[in-house]
Amino acid sequence: MKAWYLLYCKPRSEARAQQNLALQNLETYLPMVSEEKSQRGQKRICRVPLFPNYLFINFDPSQTSVKQVNSTRGVSRIVNCQEKMTPIDDRIIHAIRMKELTPSQAVLDHELELKTGEKIRFKDGPFVDLEGIFQEKCPNKRCHVLFNIMGQSKVVTVPQDSVVRL
Repeated sequence: MKAWYLLYCKPRSEARAQQNLALQNLETYLPMVSEEKSQRGQKRICRVPLFPNYLFINFDPSQTSVKQVNSTRGVSRIVNCQEKMTPIDDRIIHAIRMKELTPSQAVLDHELELKTGEKIRFKDGPFVDLEGIFQEKCPNKRCHVLFNIMGQSKVVTVPQDSVVRL
């Protein structure tokens, strides 16, 4: 019976496995997401696998040899559960496909990213409703904000989601 199965691929070989399985007329699905990457100091949005090293395949084990699939270039093995191939429910594949079609949060965050010198307002935390100036983004989803308190300019490090653009 034809069903979806999960393949474990060799490192960074999902696309190679997908291409070689397509040459054998086998249906595959590699869910992708957008991710912001920094390269040589520049940020860019790239498409990367949602599940690195994994690929879904739709086939009938009684018509296509499992050994043939496992020996395909780029494929490591079919993921088994207690020595038996476990089919994946079609609803799971459909849900992943629908989620993949919705806009990526990484792209939305990139479009709404604050720039140095922009005015912000604290929306929660100890500085709620105070205004400041965005200075820079920090690791771990935090940022530096410059604001005046008691007549002095101070830089504070706060979670990025606690500030909004004015």
